[in-house]
Parts: sequence; C-alpha cells; structure tokens
Amino acid sequence: MAEREVVVKTEKLSKSFSVGGKQQHILKNLDMEIYKGDFTVIMGSSGAGKSTLLYTLSGMDKPSLGKIIYCGKDITGMNDDKLAVFRRKHCGFVFQQIHLVDSMSIMDNAISTGMLIGQKQKALKAKAMSLFGRIGISEELTKKFPAQLSGGEAQRCAMVRALINDPDIVFADEPTGALNSAGVKAVLDVLTDINNSGQSVVMVTHDIKSARRGNRIIYLQDGGIMGECHPGKYVSGDKERHEKIRRFLEDMGW
Repeated sequence: MAEREVVVKTEKLSKSFSVGGKQQHILKNLDMEIYKGDFTVIMGSSGAGKSTLLYTLSGMDKPSLGKIIYCGKDITGMNDDKLAVFRRKHCGFVFQQIHLVDSMSIMDNAISTGMLIGQKQKALKAKAMSLFGRIGISEELTKKFPAQLSGGEAQRCAMVRALINDPDIVFADEPTGALNSAGVKAVLDVLTDINNSGQSVVMVTHDIKSARRGNRIIYLQDGGIMGECHPGKYVSGDKERHEKIRRFLEDMGW
C-alpha cells in the first residue's frame, strides 16, 4: 500500500494554561497525523481539548511544548506575523460563530482573505462565483449583507471565504452548532462535497450526525487520544456504517 501524504502532524504536543495560579493541562504529549484527502472528525467530552487541538493544529494558537509540522515545515517557532501569513495561504476556517463582516457584502466577505495575500480582485470574484454556484448560493445573494441571510446561507458563504485561497486543510469548529436542521444538512453536504473533491477537512463536533460525515473519527479524553474509528467514506443511509460509529462512541463513553 502506498504511503499516505501527511498534511500536518504533531510531536509531543502539549498545551497548558495558568488558572488561579495553577497549571491546567489541556493537551498532553499528543502525537498524531492528519492525512491529505481525509475528513477527520474530532470528538470528546466537554473540556477534552477538542477546540484547543484544532486551533493549535492550524497555528491559531501556539503549543506550550512540542512541535507542529505542516506539509513538512515546522511552524512551531514562527512569530505571529509569519503565522498569520501562513494561515492565509494554507488554512481555511469555518466557525460556529460565522464571523462575517456586517458592513461588507457577501462577495466582499468571501474575497477578503484572497485580497490579503495579494490576489487580483477580478480573478477572486470569478473564483468566488464558481464556489458560490457549487454550494447553491445565487449571484443575487452575493450582493446582500450578512444580516439579510439565514444562518445556513451565511455559514455556506463563510465556507467560500474559507476555500478562496485553495487551503491545504479546512478547519471547522462546531460549524453546525448554531443552525437549524435544514442549515445543518446544507453545511454538512458542502463539507462532504469538497472532501469528495479531494479537500482535507478537520472538524470538531459533539453531534453524531455530523460525525458520520468523517472517514476518520478521533476521540479525545483528558488531552490525549483515547481511540479512533475508521468507518470509510460517508454514504447516506449506510446503516451498517452508522452503527459502527455509534458503537465506537458508546465504547468511548460518549
């Protein structure tokens, strides 16, 4: 079997905070690899370190100890300015709180990260329109402002912003947490679609329906990996696959 391409890996990754004069250890000597083309889901109980791991993997937060190797490059020692440039070029982000700029149109929101790394506006708009069409957002909607969209529409627009720079990985932190059922399905369908096209996705979630979209599920407990499940690519209505994930999570104590 051919060796799989590693997009990002950690070596003895640790993260701790000082709370009331005491050290609180969130991640503990964690070794892991994220592979190209995977839809990796990170789950665990509250306080297990899920979001901390996501932010540390993406360079949004710095580890207390250990290394983060991104496409063969150690980013651990980069200063804040270099990390910011690195993230814009290599990472896409989708959050539970959508973080669109209220005073900017949907189109301007979408192309903003591309403008920050010097891409041409005309080319960015053409690319954004292609992405909008792919996720079911009409040209008319791209002229509107965030407050004029539903939660699901706004989150899908945030995904275009996340994809505009062709990132190596899209990081999603509870991207469906604030949406209704229709919005949840729309956002998960987009993430599944881009993953099926070869895009690497890493998503934190507490929801089993969202977790089913992953081909790899990592379960965290007390800052370390307690277990993994590899159910294969998502297939709608695959009851055997869904049951495998349910049993895994039950074994993990979820």
